[in-house]
Amino acid sequence: MTLPDLVVRPRRLRSGAGIRSLVRETTLSTADFIYPVFVDETITEAVAVASMPGVSRIPLSQVDQCANEVAELGIPGIIFFGIPAEKDAIGSSGWDDQGIVQRAIRAAKAACPELLAIADTCFCEYTNHGHCGVLHGEDVDNDATLLNLQKEAVSYARAGIDVIAPSGMMDGTIAAIRMALDAEGFTNIPIMSYAVKYASGYFGPFRDAADSTPSFGDRATYQMDPANRREAILEAKLDAEQGADILMVKPALAYMDIIREVKDATMLPMAVYNVSGEYAMVKAAAEKGWIDERRVVLETMLGFKRAGADMILSYHAKDVARWLREDRR
Repeated sequence: MTLPDLVVRPRRLRSGAGIRSLVRETTLSTADFIYPVFVDETITEAVAVASMPGVSRIPLSQVDQCANEVAELGIPGIIFFGIPAEKDAIGSSGWDDQGIVQRAIRAAKAACPELLAIADTCFCEYTNHGHCGVLHGEDVDNDATLLNLQKEAVSYARAGIDVIAPSGMMDGTIAAIRMALDAEGFTNIPIMSYAVKYASGYFGPFRDAADSTPSFGDRATYQMDPANRREAILEAKLDAEQGADILMVKPALAYMDIIREVKDATMLPMAVYNVSGEYAMVKAAAEKGWIDERRVVLETMLGFKRAGADMILSYHAKDVARWLREDRR
């Protein structure tokens, strides 16, 4: 038996690192990342998050150090989550001009003006029940919550935020926030919409980090059903029509098909959130020696980019920046 006379051999372009680099379709850069930061008003020293190895809540006094570290690594932005000293039924500390996130924004911008400061804009960290807005019975009152989101967004803007990132999945959020920002003269502050946020089991460790576990029920009445695909495209298009500047899909790993479809259906930049459960699974497997952490993380990040992500919010961001820096040496 003779072998065929092969003319087309795809392996020719895989024969060495140099040629693989030249024909690589998707690339990963430190500039693709945003690093999430938990700032806790109740602590004076960093406190490790047990379910997220390598991640800590930090006190306000360490925000400048954190901002400088992130900027030095070449990561262009951070997103703040705040844990306040006092919580109430409506999350009123979220729009306190002296609230924990507002003070963190000012500290970060004072220490590192060029670093992009983003504020997660929601109420689950601020309410004493852990839901994302004002309750009416055991349901979140959508329209009452919109009024409070307007106040929160404007307060963040007064503190010097660069990007507002509403994550509560209330209907009409983007239009309400855009109206409030514009009315106060903050027309140039972009909105990064958590447009497609699923009611996911991957959020568990985050709720430990942000002290935001609901005291009853779940968030399935306002976050999306993981079974739905067309609804994701509808949500993204609605937010684009209301004035969103960036769209997000959250979580990322189990929803790469959604990332691609939303990317193809809209003209806006695409963010994805590589969430706490995705991070924790990799960390746990790496600690057991079952996977090569660096290889798996970089492969996953490339997968997000290949699916259509323009930017990635990830707890791995600092590690990725260090690995990419090592690769350039």
